[in-house]
Amino acid sequence: MSGNAFGVLFKVTTWGESHGYATGAVVEGCPAGIDITEEDIQKVLNRRKPGMIASSSPRKEEDVVKILSGTFHGKTTGTPISLIIENKNVDSGAYENIKDIFRPGHGDFTYFKKYGVRDYRGGGRASGRETAARVAAGAIAGKIISRAGMEVIAYTKALGGVVAKLDRISRGDLSASHLMCPDPEAAREMEAKLEEARRSGDSLGGIVEIIVRGCPPGLGEPVFDKMDADLAKGLMSIGTVKGVEIGAGFKVAEMRGSQVNDPIAPDGFLTNNAGGILAGITTGEEIVIRAACKPIPSIARVQQTINVEGKPVELSIKGRHDVAVIPRIIPVCEAMVNIILADHLLRQKAIV
Repeated sequence: MSGNAFGVLFKVTTWGESHGYATGAVVEGCPAGIDITEEDIQKVLNRRKPGMIASSSPRKEEDVVKILSGTFHGKTTGTPISLIIENKNVDSGAYENIKDIFRPGHGDFTYFKKYGVRDYRGGGRASGRETAARVAAGAIAGKIISRAGMEVIAYTKALGGVVAKLDRISRGDLSASHLMCPDPEAAREMEAKLEEARRSGDSLGGIVEIIVRGCPPGLGEPVFDKMDADLAKGLMSIGTVKGVEIGAGFKVAEMRGSQVNDPIAPDGFLTNNAGGILAGITTGEEIVIRAACKPIPSIARVQQTINVEGKPVELSIKGRHDVAVIPRIIPVCEAMVNIILADHLLRQKAIV
């Protein structure tokens, strides 16, 4: 199985399945001398754990990370960093009676068609459980970019059709809401939508907005490794993400050039429709990205599907599932952006 690694100089390879012994990551290319401990990574991983809100999965994984290699006395050594997170709260029983059925919205059908075999326990490698390894690796990348003065903040922009309204946010604005939504009124409406969906056996989609502050101009590698191209690929590699837009995004299709172009003054850009990226290279303005996340496919409602023999089946999914990927997906989005920024920062240092 290829396609498990991401990055050029700062390279992350993840491994593991939802109901296997463990999941983890190997990080290559991290410079020596970066302060990193298991506690540092754990703080970030804790933001991804289930159980923060009533609509999250009842699967209680502690997500305790262990660093197996690549550090010494709390600092990176420049050698590969190996991370492991054991799966402690595994219950595969709920999947036995649907092991020969393709769940709508999941990777069951496509994995089977590609490999001729699949791990039906919780989705195996296609499970959202894989993202725990990304978050752990992203915590290391976050240390690298913070040294360069960069900060990545993601929050809930929309959930179930409810859109947050705000001008500017800080990480402190997110602490008051379990949904990581800085708009209190919108957060209350989102909570009500989640409860409604949970009671009806359904799920909700939403939008995560990611903001990068302090990014220097000049990062990004034309032509195929543009910063926006890599950001889009990195975020789209998260199973739940079905769309990515940067800056004004899809609205540019409705605008004129005189409206879209960002005027430049001696002190910088006067607007930021470009979202901090021009010609695939960062401008020094805030990078603004939005990721559209689909509803959780595992729902209690009866759905039409087929089994491995191609026969029609009706399916109602049992087991332990979230009602929405938000807010647990937010640290995953931050992690991928951290990894991409760290990679491009190191690539730029290699040429100047």
